[in-house]
Amino acid sequence: MDEETFALTVVEALNELPVEFARYLDNVEILIEDRPLPNHRQAVSIKPWQTLYGLYQGVPLPRRSSGTIILPDTITIFREPLTHDFPEQSELQKQIRRVVLHEIAHVFGISDARLKELNAY
Repeated sequence: MDEETFALTVVEALNELPVEFARYLDNVEILIEDRPLPNHRQAVSIKPWQTLYGLYQGVPLPRRSSGTIILPDTITIFREPLTHDFPEQSELQKQIRRVVLHEIAHVFGISDARLKELNAY
């Protein structure tokens, strides 16, 4: 999948969000990077050989207090690990959507453990 189609797939996943959730993403910047950098891996304590498809960095909504100025949160989607692990376009599209939704869940304060409980993995 080329870079433009990959980016469009990310945008499609965002556009599918119900309005009641999407309105909370005004302060979230969505980035697409080729691969995770050392600082991305360090942020989630993973080793160089472990795979990282996406990363949320910021203050989850439930932990924010009113009146506090907060820098924009970021969600970074990593293109190369996804395209490598999911070479078939239809599977790649599904996985991109899944990763985008997974990282958005973190914006709402939903942990990886809770996502596992909800069978969202």
